Amino acid sequence: MAAFPQRKAQRLRRADGSRKGALDERAVAVVQLLNGRAQFCTTSSCSGRLVLAQGRPADISGGEIAKKDCTWLMVTHELCVKGDVMTALEKATGDVVLKFEPFVLHVLCQELQDAQLLHSVAIDSGFKNSGITVGRGGKIMMAVRSTHCLEVPLSHKGKLMVSEEYIEFLVHVANRKMEENIRRIDRFYKRLELALKTAVSATNSPSEEAEKNRSVYIRRRKRKTVQEQDVHTSPQDCNELEPEDDTENNLDIFAKITI
Repeated sequence: MAAFPQRKAQRLRRADGSRKGALDERAVAVVQLLNGRAQFCTTSSCSGRLVLAQGRPADISGGEIAKKDCTWLMVTHELCVKGDVMTALEKATGDVVLKFEPFVLHVLCQELQDAQLLHSVAIDSGFKNSGITVGRGGKIMMAVRSTHCLEVPLSHKGKLMVSEEYIEFLVHVANRKMEENIRRIDRFYKRLELALKTAVSATNSPSEEAEKNRSVYIRRRKRKTVQEQDVHTSPQDCNELEPEDDTENNLDIFAKITI
């Protein structure tokens, strides 16, 4: 993707369009790690959250809340307690659903092999719902997603439909999911960091291996040359001059033979 560097630069210059207007603290390390590599560009993220969402039912039989006109009575990216939920529910006037939404991350990738590396790390880290999409224009998007969600209706038209004991149970379940979510993010970061280092080493290894082989070849050639010299040269020849160029000695020998 020839235009990837330009597309990445434009994307990173955009203002944060989330309700919060900034990165979640727990997602910062992963986002910075990816954006620090030329082949990746993060487009959206959420570190995981527990939400009390109020709205009109999109499907009464399914108990789902439509995203349109939905308001948040409470949202937290940390563990919560029953008291926080009960306090938020006092403001309810419509249908309220308690949701736990795990870590999600969308990453624009330069090449398909980059997305495949990221996908492999995500799956191994526990984000089993991760996937890769390729657009018509060649845009490659990798989504890091998990399946350990939670969504339970609590009130209808402002009336609480469950007991406080059940809400306490739900909060406990949501907190356990959040703890697992935190572990997966930490695991994902560590494995991603290692995978990126390994990929860089693999890219550089051919030239390094060639240089290593060249050095071994030179050493072997030197060793072979020395061995050949040892075969054709006596130990005395190494320390004494050859007499064949000594003209005076040669004439003396000739004279003795003549006499």
